[in-house]
Amino acid sequence: MTGVKQAEGVVTRSSRYGFTETLDRLDSVLQRRQLEIFARFDHSGAARRVGLSMPDTQVVVFGSPKAGTPLMLAAPSVALELPLRLLVADGGGHAVVTYLSPSSLADRFGIPADLVKNIAGIDAIVDEVVA
Repeated sequence: MTGVKQAEGVVTRSSRYGFTETLDRLDSVLQRRQLEIFARFDHSGAARRVGLSMPDTQVVVFGSPKAGTPLMLAAPSVALELPLRLLVADGGGHAVVTYLSPSSLADRFGIPADLVKNIAGIDAIVDEVVA
């Protein structure tokens, strides 16, 4: 994402794999960790349906009610950003994975320090997907 200014708290990681393989790896990691995929937004597919083009781009929305519910009880407005989501986009031969850092979510919504662990796993998930 060269030349693109990122908002504070946004993490972008390059994958060693192409778009489709990165999505497949993400699905596998989420399934292995018993995390639910709540939605998948295929932005590039929607663009194609209306005659526009863009690089392959999807947002995968995932999580666990067991982990998310205590966060929303402690800081109800964090529900605006839960379940967690990852943006996977074609970065020109390899995928790029983007997400909001757990610390930025904690700061923005006042998540108690002892509950940040409930969303901190997103870093390990991305590590596993892109490595």
